[in-house]
Amino acid sequence: MIYTIKNSFITIKVDSFGAELKSLVDNKTQLEYLWQGNPVYWKRTSPILFPLVGSLKSGKYRYEGKEYFMSQHGFARDMEFELESSTEQELWFSLLYNEETLSKYPFRFQLEIGYRLMERGVKVLWKVTNLDNQKMYFSIGGHPAFSCPLRPEEERRKCFVKLEGKEKVVSHRIVEDGLVGDIYDEYQLENGKLPVLDHLFDKDALIIEESGIQCVQLLNEMEEAYLTVRFDAPLFGIWSPVKKDVKETAPFVCIEPWYGRCDRTDFEGDITEREWGNALDSGDTFEAGYMIMV
Repeated sequence: MIYTIKNSFITIKVDSFGAELKSLVDNKTQLEYLWQGNPVYWKRTSPILFPLVGSLKSGKYRYEGKEYFMSQHGFARDMEFELESSTEQELWFSLLYNEETLSKYPFRFQLEIGYRLMERGVKVLWKVTNLDNQKMYFSIGGHPAFSCPLRPEEERRKCFVKLEGKEKVVSHRIVEDGLVGDIYDEYQLENGKLPVLDHLFDKDALIIEESGIQCVQLLNEMEEAYLTVRFDAPLFGIWSPVKKDVKETAPFVCIEPWYGRCDRTDFEGDITEREWGNALDSGDTFEAGYMIMV
């Protein structure tokens, strides 16, 4: 089911499948700020990453001596959520553990995803509640894909990602099977601007850790900011797919706030020892999120 809410400035649409934000349109210009999902490049738009961000080594993890298998970015993005509440300015969706989730993830949880309209933007809200009688380990993140360029007559390679207040940024490189190693790439910035050149994502996503950055913007050819993402997450990704059999670059860039990350190539621990993982005591609730402004 697709749910729509709007104010004087923007209209958003959210799919109950995955509680995924599917559209963010400027009411005046009718410009669509979200990638609309084309499997030639990437079929998704703004999936929720839970209870995993990134990939597991060998596609599995251990907990209390047992192995569990889980695909990249977890299962929440491929499950139907219940509409919990709806007003003119806010939507909330809920996913509760079940037998299917327990076979992959041995914790009883409730995941709530909210979308709250602001004047020219939307606040994406996450709540994770531990309903189990044991400590729960999880990751959560966003994966919104934004139109880049915003207008069809523009070119992506003339756009920029702006990382506020930085002269350079260091990315933890994904080296194999969606895992990170000990290789880092350094990118020099001019007034915080990183050009979205055709080969920027040839090594996969840029993974930015412990940078202190809390604001990432997309700039058009005129170096004007047309979209801003604000967050408090300790790390984030910037990504666009590279398709060797497609001549044109994908017309979108993802800005992804994360509380979690893929495994290292040499990781041998269990879920309690994963880097950037989160632990939640029985009965407690973790709350986070991010804002998209246009």
